[in-house]
Amino acid sequence: MSKLVITAAITGGVHVPSLSPYFPHTPDMVVEQAVGAAAAGAAVVHIHARDPKDSRPSSDVNVFEDIVSAIDQQCDAAICITTGGGLGMTSEERLKPVNILKPELASLNAGSMNFAIHPLADKVKQPKFDWEIPYLKSTEDLVFPNTFKSLKVFSAGMQAVGTKPELEVYDVGMINNIKYLIDTGALKTPVYLQFVMGILGGMPATPANLLFLVDTAQKLIGAENFVWSCCAAGRTQMPLLTLAMTLGGNVRVGLEDNLYIGPGQLAKSSAEQVEKIIRIAKELNFEIASPAEARQILGLKGQAEVGWAARSNAGRKVAGGKGGQL
Repeated sequence: MSKLVITAAITGGVHVPSLSPYFPHTPDMVVEQAVGAAAAGAAVVHIHARDPKDSRPSSDVNVFEDIVSAIDQQCDAAICITTGGGLGMTSEERLKPVNILKPELASLNAGSMNFAIHPLADKVKQPKFDWEIPYLKSTEDLVFPNTFKSLKVFSAGMQAVGTKPELEVYDVGMINNIKYLIDTGALKTPVYLQFVMGILGGMPATPANLLFLVDTAQKLIGAENFVWSCCAAGRTQMPLLTLAMTLGGNVRVGLEDNLYIGPGQLAKSSAEQVEKIIRIAKELNFEIASPAEARQILGLKGQAEVGWAARSNAGRKVAGGKGGQL
């Protein structure tokens, strides 16, 4: 087995600020937690943007660039930019940051689904912002669209800028979608699969389902044609990721997926979860991949080839080689 690649998903588009006092909901907080997660041992950081004014999920390229260039100035983790965006964003809005910023990695959601987070609205007692509860409740009547046409557009857009797609698989039928994209030439192997489990509307986060996903991918795509990782929402996070490691997969932690570090105990940062999964991995004798090793395992183009590289290099010089601030 190759070394274990750990990804930290910092903020996402699911949780709202009122759910945890530690949740990173401003650009500065996202940068701080991403750098902290990298220092703790994450080789990849998965980034969503938040509006500096009201903390809504944002697809603003300028906000994304501020965030990723500041992270890049302070650590060498590979940066994955989301194309999931926020509720109601068009495909063009979701893909624009990738077209302009040319990251090493970007998420590519592998199919349409009911993406439901409306039960979280009951947990918000004193919202920090007036958009939070309506935002969560609106997902009771939401379809997250990722049609075959948009999958081809996203794949072509990423290929054009040298960005590796991180294929987000929420249910087993999405593996069939990926197989079709490979067969038609829209995707090149080896592909990188991220099994996203435990979202209402997607695959329940159970050991049997993870085994089913891995087995289906091996049969449809071929074990030699993909690298995979797993993330799980909420309380299933650590147990399922432990299983994923033993099956030969990589892992994703972070406050995007789970606000807790243990039963009833809020995580103070994504770095706490990185540290916990590393403790588990080392007990099982897994070696942790560095960012350079992760780039080799995942087939990434390198830190110098991203669209914000010139800005990051300038920031490093200004900071005397130690990195700048957002």
